Amino acid sequence: MPLHPQVEALLNQMAEQGMPSPESMTVAQNRALIGELADLAGEPEQVDRVTDATAPGPDGDIPIRVYAPQGQGPLPVLVYYHGGGWVIGDIDSHDALCRTLANRAGVIVASVGYRLAPEHRFPAAVDDAYAAAAWAAEKIADFGGDGTRLAVGGDSAGGNLAAVVAQQARTRGGPAIRFQLLVYPAVDRHDDSPSMRENALGPLLSRGWMEWFYGWYQADPDDGLDPRMSPAQSDDLSGLPPAMVITAEFDPLRDQGAAYAGRLTEAGVTTEHIPCDGMIHGFFQMAGALDPARETLDRAAAAVRAALA
Repeated sequence: MPLHPQVEALLNQMAEQGMPSPESMTVAQNRALIGELADLAGEPEQVDRVTDATAPGPDGDIPIRVYAPQGQGPLPVLVYYHGGGWVIGDIDSHDALCRTLANRAGVIVASVGYRLAPEHRFPAAVDDAYAAAAWAAEKIADFGGDGTRLAVGGDSAGGNLAAVVAQQARTRGGPAIRFQLLVYPAVDRHDDSPSMRENALGPLLSRGWMEWFYGWYQADPDDGLDPRMSPAQSDDLSGLPPAMVITAEFDPLRDQGAAYAGRLTEAGVTTEHIPCDGMIHGFFQMAGALDPARETLDRAAAAVRAALA
């Protein structure tokens, strides 16, 4: 399939602005960039209430923003990890997305402000992500949630963290997670699949930008073989919660996401793979500009709602 016409128009608009390649920019410049791209999510939806909280982490408190939709509680819970290559992005960059997910899935969304590299390299983000899920299971009742009906989700690096937390919860005996929503997840540091080569120069996410992210995130060259960085490196995917894996056609991460979905299925995990034709990395956050993003958001929200019913 060619690029979706709305995607092509958006990319042309970006090209006209003459933005340098992200991998040539500083960390601060990239953090500002993702803030600008957040506008593509559209006007933030109203939810019943938003509460800023903290969860105890291994190296200090972890910021959590809790979004509660209207509805009779206690409501099920989605712990959400923002994307941004473990280096950029934050709770604010994914605010509109989390509001939409809360409303459409009818769940409380706990958005996690995990520590970022290069200030905090691997495995800091993983440790925070797991601690946040454990906190949600124990404490979300204080916010009208039901910690026994818990899902994890995230996009890109956040999808990586959601997949890792699902594996960690299985290995460590909890918390009990019922579902994982993995949106174009980065699951294999050493991926050299056709999509990684075909989309090496983008659009939007390039192989060079991925290397830039990993360069800041990794603490050691061998970290990429650790399942906490590359969940696809795990030898055993059995016993994991049901999953929805969303991939984009014109994305370097397309094939690793599809392969992970296939391995989950082979391991006996109920898994739905949603390949999105004509889409690029990041589209899930672009519901204000792309019709297929809105449609995919609805589909993801329906899956979360059904899994936690």
